[in-house]
Amino acid sequence: MTPEAYQKYVKERAKPSPIVKDTLLAFVIGGLICVIGQLIQNGWSAAGLGKEDAGTATSCTLVFISALLTGFNLYNKIARFGGAGTLVPITGFANAVVSPAIDFKSEGFVTGMAAKMFQIAGPVIVFGTLASVIYGVALMLLQNL
Repeated sequence: MTPEAYQKYVKERAKPSPIVKDTLLAFVIGGLICVIGQLIQNGWSAAGLGKEDAGTATSCTLVFISALLTGFNLYNKIARFGGAGTLVPITGFANAVVSPAIDFKSEGFVTGMAAKMFQIAGPVIVFGTLASVIYGVALMLLQNL
């Protein structure tokens, strides 16, 4: 079968993508995660934390909840339902770190979990760190002019 014939075959057999449904579910699930984050922050503020400390505590809480849901295989079920809505940066990043660690736990603590934990998230961390250093140096140079 030629590549052109294969592409024609795939196009004929492929189900149409329910883009409107997927977009709405992503919007609702992503929005729900953000609302939960806001409620958590309001709770930390009500507990007496300042705005900055409440934000930090909220981030830590969201990472913990996301990692816990990933460990119980619930985050994956939410992601199958809500699609891209679960890619809210802080919860999606925590899921991206925890998932490979769980998948490779049978290979041992160091060579499995520790080594594979940053397989997906590692490049993001490296890029983010490098970009922040470059931005910081550029900002410092521009301020000294």
